[in-house]
Amino acid sequence: MLNVTLALRATAALGLITISACGNLPKAGPSSTAIKNQANVYYTADTRRALVDYVVVDLSQPVVTSLEPTTTNSLGRGFGSRRGSAPTLPLGPGDIVEISLFESAAGGLFVPSDAGSRPGNFITLPQQTIDADGIITVPYAGQIKAAGRTQTAVKALIEQRLADRAIEPQAVVRLVQTKSREVAVLGDVRNPAKISISAGGERVLDVISQAGGISAPATETSVTLQRDGRTATVLFDTLLNTPSDNIYVYPGDTIYVNRDRRTFVAFGASGENGRIDFEESNLTLAEAVGKSGGLLDERADPGQVFVYRLMPARQVLAMGLQTSIKDDVLVPVIFRANFRDPSSYFLAQRFLMQDKDILYIDNAKSVEVSKVLDIIGTTTQGTIAPVVGVRNLTRN
Repeated sequence: MLNVTLALRATAALGLITISACGNLPKAGPSSTAIKNQANVYYTADTRRALVDYVVVDLSQPVVTSLEPTTTNSLGRGFGSRRGSAPTLPLGPGDIVEISLFESAAGGLFVPSDAGSRPGNFITLPQQTIDADGIITVPYAGQIKAAGRTQTAVKALIEQRLADRAIEPQAVVRLVQTKSREVAVLGDVRNPAKISISAGGERVLDVISQAGGISAPATETSVTLQRDGRTATVLFDTLLNTPSDNIYVYPGDTIYVNRDRRTFVAFGASGENGRIDFEESNLTLAEAVGKSGGLLDERADPGQVFVYRLMPARQVLAMGLQTSIKDDVLVPVIFRANFRDPSSYFLAQRFLMQDKDILYIDNAKSVEVSKVLDIIGTTTQGTIAPVVGVRNLTRN
């Protein structure tokens, strides 16, 4: 009995020596205790309640249905009836034009009597730029308002002005270079540039192609069209798969191609923790669980799969939840999926993940019990070993 008592005293003394020596052990920085104790002011959180008020929602068919988008952004719907046909392209300031004037016989206003040596009864005027007021000048026809008119309309106006001066005049108006028919293509394309619209019209994908194509993965790329103060954005995949969204562009349009890297974060009892790229246009919860390595058999509780998300209050109300929060406030919401229920996998196939969602898979209760037992076992072994050693020493 005396030997055991001596052993316990020796163990206690050894523990005190170990504890006192902890301050001299190697560390990467100050301890949390030192940080808190040496602070001039320490504002503590109320541990009796959550740091942020949040809502927990069990995944169910009505909830998933309320979250499914009823409408998606569309270029076709966003820009009215003009989307169905190529635009009429008038001339504008900055355009460079070349005008040729024909007469039916020599000896007229522009073709002299000795025109037999000429290749034809016409002259070509020097190229000229439509000025800021939209004006060009044609000899004997005077100033012509070209801006806002098509080449055909300008041709007719020149012929009308020369009708009583030249011999059956005919005009040809050729567009040499345009500044007024351009579309700006910017962002994540290989060659950002201003693209000139041809007479046959160009669609959104046409001008993106002329700018070298997109430089990011299609699943992470969105396309924004700005026109007349209005804006619409669609995913590039939607543009490819929905012909009605591949509308004609108009002069002055701006197309911005943007890479939107969408990610979610996986924590807990999944095969892979960390930030994970969507790599899909529409990533579902079922796919997100699979991308994060699935539920670990030895750790995960299939009934406790959570998705953390900040949502507009109007969407929370659409799920049937009553909140007193204003419409312009984001509400922290946690969705819980019970993968013990076989039918929940169908809901998980319809529940769409959003950028910056957090996927958390809880540990099973048995895992927590196992952790406690491991700690107890480790502590017991660390205490018994010195006792046994001292006891053997006293025997000797």
